[in-house]
Amino acid sequence: MEMDVKEEDDDNESREKHVAAGSVMVGIDGGRPTSSNNNHQFEQHQQIQEVGTPGGGTRRCRPLEEKERTKLRERHRRAITARILAGLRRHGNYNLRVRADINDVIAALAREAGWVVLPDGTTFPSNSQGSRPAGGSSTAVTSSSSHMVPQQTPPASLRGVNTGYRSSVECNAANMKNIYMPSSSPYDISASAGSQTSSLVGDGEQRESHIIVGSMDAINENQVGDLPPKLLERDFSSTPYVPVYVMLPLGVLNMKCELVDPDGLLKQLRVLKSINVDGVAVDCWWGIVEAHVPQEYNWNGYKRLFQMIRELKLKLKVVMSFHECGGNVGDDVCIPLPHWIAEIGRSTPDIFFTDREGRRNPECLSWGIDKERVLRGRTAIEVYFDYMRSFRIEFNEFFEDDSISMIQVGLGPCGDLRYPSFPVKHGWRYPGIGEFQCYDQYLLRNLSKAAESRGHSFWGRGPDNAGCYISRPHETGFFCEGGDYDGYYGRFFLNWYSQVLVDHGDRVLTMAKLAFEGTCIAAKLSGIHWLYKTASHAAELTAGFYNPCNRDGYAAVMSMLKKHRAALNFTCAELQMVNNHEDFQEAQADPEGLVWQVLNAAWDACVPVANENALPCNDRVGYNKILDDAKPSTDPDGRHFSSFTYLRLGSHLMETHNLVEFERFVKRVHGEAVYDV
Repeated sequence: MEMDVKEEDDDNESREKHVAAGSVMVGIDGGRPTSSNNNHQFEQHQQIQEVGTPGGGTRRCRPLEEKERTKLRERHRRAITARILAGLRRHGNYNLRVRADINDVIAALAREAGWVVLPDGTTFPSNSQGSRPAGGSSTAVTSSSSHMVPQQTPPASLRGVNTGYRSSVECNAANMKNIYMPSSSPYDISASAGSQTSSLVGDGEQRESHIIVGSMDAINENQVGDLPPKLLERDFSSTPYVPVYVMLPLGVLNMKCELVDPDGLLKQLRVLKSINVDGVAVDCWWGIVEAHVPQEYNWNGYKRLFQMIRELKLKLKVVMSFHECGGNVGDDVCIPLPHWIAEIGRSTPDIFFTDREGRRNPECLSWGIDKERVLRGRTAIEVYFDYMRSFRIEFNEFFEDDSISMIQVGLGPCGDLRYPSFPVKHGWRYPGIGEFQCYDQYLLRNLSKAAESRGHSFWGRGPDNAGCYISRPHETGFFCEGGDYDGYYGRFFLNWYSQVLVDHGDRVLTMAKLAFEGTCIAAKLSGIHWLYKTASHAAELTAGFYNPCNRDGYAAVMSMLKKHRAALNFTCAELQMVNNHEDFQEAQADPEGLVWQVLNAAWDACVPVANENALPCNDRVGYNKILDDAKPSTDPDGRHFSSFTYLRLGSHLMETHNLVEFERFVKRVHGEAVYDV
């Protein structure tokens, strides 16, 4: 196989000019460089010959050593080209002639990509005849073989990943043309990506394309940088089917348990059904249903809502919400705890979680009263059970026909199984460590008993050097490197603090399993990802997860869930990593590391994992991150999320461009093939 060989490289010419202009000894009288009889190497100062030409002039000839180097380089290029052409013929079924050159290769790749290449080199897209040059004159696409690069094998992490080109041939063509290729990270998209000519669009929309004509040698760095980035995407077709739910708005019912806008909601539900969403998730607020008098439940609005959902043949995921709504991220309404609970709290404020300074948090009840009869003759566990049993009786028909697919039980603030250790209303700001919430009289009494049982009664107190809500670990004596958290007292306290969390979840889920026998139950866990890269994992410790760098703090939680055959609904703000690398670095956060740890802890314990997005998401980059977590490509056992819940239904999701993107996302979660136009 032959390729046109360029006689002289620009580098050689510039080198020759430099030698001619320098002060080194150069023969201009026909002298030749001398060589040694032993090694036949050229002398250090090479001489350049002048050779007469038929026209009477002279031209300079390169030294023999430079000619040999050029021949070696050319042989190397030809070998690379031969392998490329052989691969295209063998694996790509390209009909290339025996003595094919670079123009044949480019033309074949262009035709494969859907372009039209005329014999004279005129090239234009087949679906855009208007782009064809007028007058028959054209600029052929040419290139020296010296600009070809070896075809590289993609890294293992990107094999099977769609690079955004319509075929692998386009990707190869881009490599050979030395134009922009996406970075190895599927999500490393610059802020200006949205302003590029070729934007990421949904199904049914057109993409503008740049036509690159002229010599490839003319493509400079500026032109390369102007090419639009392509989003790396995995192909999720034929992957396991994962059901998709959409969480209804927080204010779908008012405080009288009445639907606020049933007609508008019905229209939105029909849209969700049309794009094959599996079901919806609904909060059943304790503060609405049992608002005024203990054990008097008003389910009227929920009955009408559930009937509407069932008529559309959508499934229901119901959340038993035993916390207040308002004051947290995404809360746009205020739903407090029942009024009769607030009345008890005014006289007995220790029913709420309390920090070291004595500040109460009325977002949910303290776990210290789980077995204390301080709620008008009932314990907190009994109150929760009576509420769940009432729901099971009122909506029996929805359980019988399997309209209700899952019951998620609220276990703490925001419905999460955690302490309310980082309340914004008490001064916490990201990425502060938070504060321990064990200073109500009931939890302190429990701690004192645990210390006495251990034989160290003076341990019956909370740490006095754990800083405040906005502190960083190195600013405290408890959480700093080698701090008290890893001492004898610290290990005792953190064991007790985290065990209270596990015991609370165990007690409530025992009641839930009894009330909803035969129905899948779940508990929610939010990922505390900041300060994850520190030794102490301080933010996790104050939230109740004893998970320093030398201990697995989630194994005990998973064992408890497995005991009740409960699923884990795990959410983590990993989507922030797309655009907030600097913030995460400052916070020493690692959402992906935390997600990996929690998912493996759950799956190792055979606990099903559901998921919901922690932050609003309407773009493809965010959806791709969710998909990668939902169906990990690196998991050898093919494990995946059991369901995904999108937060949340609203007018923003119903906007055309957002809905198109969401429909595409739903198809990919379902394992369907997606064809972008």
